[in-house]
Amino acid sequence: STHRRHHYCTQPSHDNSKPFLESFERILLSNSPTKPTHFTMSAHPSFSSNELGLVKGSILGKHYKVEAFLGEGGFGIVAKCRDTMTNRAVAIKVNKSRPDILQQAKLEIFILEQLRRLDSDAANIVQWNGFFHDGERVCLKFELLDQCLRDYIWDRKNHCLPISEVRPILGQLTNALSHLGSVGMVHADLKPGNIMVVNRHESPIKVKLIDFGLACPASAVMPGDRVGTVGYCAPEVMLGLPYNEAIDMWSLGLVAVELATGLPLYPGNEDYDVLKFIIETQGQPPDHVLDSGVYTEDYFIEDKDKQQRWTFKTDQQFQRGPEAGQRLFVSPDKRPPRSEPVCTWTPIPGHKEPPTHRCLRGSATGRGSGGRGR
Repeated sequence: STHRRHHYCTQPSHDNSKPFLESFERILLSNSPTKPTHFTMSAHPSFSSNELGLVKGSILGKHYKVEAFLGEGGFGIVAKCRDTMTNRAVAIKVNKSRPDILQQAKLEIFILEQLRRLDSDAANIVQWNGFFHDGERVCLKFELLDQCLRDYIWDRKNHCLPISEVRPILGQLTNALSHLGSVGMVHADLKPGNIMVVNRHESPIKVKLIDFGLACPASAVMPGDRVGTVGYCAPEVMLGLPYNEAIDMWSLGLVAVELATGLPLYPGNEDYDVLKFIIETQGQPPDHVLDSGVYTEDYFIEDKDKQQRWTFKTDQQFQRGPEAGQRLFVSPDKRPPRSEPVCTWTPIPGHKEPPTHRCLRGSATGRGSGGRGR
């Protein structure tokens, strides 16, 4: 099973953010008067038409006809639908009716409501057009975009792009992060799979940032929150250190390398492998930084007699679980297990997905490769 843990910080970074954060906290605590809500789901979700009762031709709400299934995840599915009243194609995220997923949908709607203050085209973020109920399910309506950036580069020669294409894409994504920062938001899961090409046949291409299911006010997270995807998270997230909007910029740098080379800068199926690459290429964080990491002891051994007290664990010292790429679950009272975010979606069978982009999430027996939050 998986977790996403939320914390509430009483030190907002924006003067007008207090009512916003109080509302965010009320949603988080609505299922429990004493502690934050935890969201649990399978670490290896798979779509079942029987589970949601949806097939091509199904009607969602009163007038959205399902034409194709674009993706799936623990939350449910993303479908291409036709609005029979306007004949316009839209993308609809259909959430399962489980209580934990409904709660996560409330959080995503709350975040999307705040982002409505931005011009989606000018900000390079997906346009959200509200939500509706289909029975007990919550359905989110989005503009239909062409292709995710992961698939766009995978279809290209050598799976990479020329600098003439990389430059405008990075400019647009920097613009998106700047706009998110202007409203105090952290995306927390920036990666090629969450970047959409508006129209692959246009030049230069325009991209938009999608999937705000793990987004959070920058002032409403604390060290130890875990979201995101292995290989794209900043070290402070993996180590449980204090962080802010800068973690999105770290992820953008990794996306930039991948666009230009076709390869991930820090390959790995779990955080240990990624941290090992980072330390080998950029050096180890100083001891005073590691001292405050919630998860430092997962990856380092402390020896107070040495000048450099923290030493990165060897492959033999780093205890892996019985499943390949999985960590053993240690000290549950101190460290929340990793999670497969409820909101994250993966392509349905038949859609191309490069193996290097596939991340293994933590299961009930391990948390070394799960999601986390900034």
